[in-house]
Amino acid sequence: MRRGRIAQAEAFIVGAYEHPARKLPGTSLAEIHAQVGLGALADAGLTLADVDGYLGSGDAPGGLPAVVDYLGLELSYLDSTDIGGSSYVDLVNKATAAISRGECSVALITMAGRPLTGKRRGPAPDSPFLGYESAYGHSIAGSYALLAQRHMFEHGTTPEQLAEVKVAASAHAQHNPHARLPRVVTVEDVLGSPMIASPLHRLDCCVITDGGGAVVVVSPDVWRGLGRRGAGILAAASTIDHTRAGRVDLTKTGARRTGPRALAQAGIVAEDIDYASIYDSFTITVIQTLEDLEFCAPGQGGRFVEEGALRAPHGRLPINTDGGSLCNNHPGNRGGMPRLIEAVRQLRHEAHPAVQVPDCELALVHGTGGHLGTRTGAATLVLGRP
Repeated sequence: MRRGRIAQAEAFIVGAYEHPARKLPGTSLAEIHAQVGLGALADAGLTLADVDGYLGSGDAPGGLPAVVDYLGLELSYLDSTDIGGSSYVDLVNKATAAISRGECSVALITMAGRPLTGKRRGPAPDSPFLGYESAYGHSIAGSYALLAQRHMFEHGTTPEQLAEVKVAASAHAQHNPHARLPRVVTVEDVLGSPMIASPLHRLDCCVITDGGGAVVVVSPDVWRGLGRRGAGILAAASTIDHTRAGRVDLTKTGARRTGPRALAQAGIVAEDIDYASIYDSFTITVIQTLEDLEFCAPGQGGRFVEEGALRAPHGRLPINTDGGSLCNNHPGNRGGMPRLIEAVRQLRHEAHPAVQVPDCELALVHGTGGHLGTRTGAATLVLGRP
């Protein structure tokens, strides 16, 4: 039944490429877009001349027209979506819909960023909330610390449980030669690192890296003609979560809408998922997302991660086997693309042997964008091994 559904996928990811560098001081954003795009197309066995659809986000230097011009693409479909780090997960859904409507057959999605060695972006100056929130010292780390404090208060989550998310990420990252933080850490290491915003320590936070990545989404006919391993796109859902004029639940995320919708669309339940790529900007992000995606009951995320549940290859739910944003890569402060690429590796059975999930057939990818606790994008994909 699972393979029957996968064979009926409306589109397939056949190319995936993650830039190997984490520091790129002499490389422009346009060059990174080109490098990762060419890498993904080579992985798919295609060229720029085959691309008739391009999708990107706010990281495109000069906007999408400039990137399309730089790459020399001739297109019949174009899309730009910016919901933060979840954009690239949502763009796969947009590409699938365009392919199913016959608007394109080979869609390229690229992302790039240089926050480590380049100019960092600040808050959008025209945000209607900036003047109200910045005056009180609102920050990314502070926002997520509030979530962790509330989760601890309501559900008894402990700093040790938060730390276990980082420990699992580091156990995976040691096998990734490109990881920004390849050293295995312990719970004690996490709790002993400097406090950033209570209760979040430095090792509860993601890395900052340059780099980028790209994927190629194609129609079933193109996929069959290529004869390459890919990932069938089975279901997708996205939303915007926000404060509802102050009626906000700090222990919930947009995944509580997108996760159940995507799973129902795929005709499966959370227990059917073999591997999950979950946005991990902070350790609390993972715990809350696990609950909202229905991998565990509300309030039980801390207990779920204990005793190695997230560790590959044999944990209850292996996640982020490349080391995730906590240890591997968070290019442009947008981690959705690397999460997507590692899910494709798992479904192709191309992950590092030490973390490859046995018989991986179904994977879930979830992206988060913006600030949990205020306003954020959320996007979920269900992918299958054809």
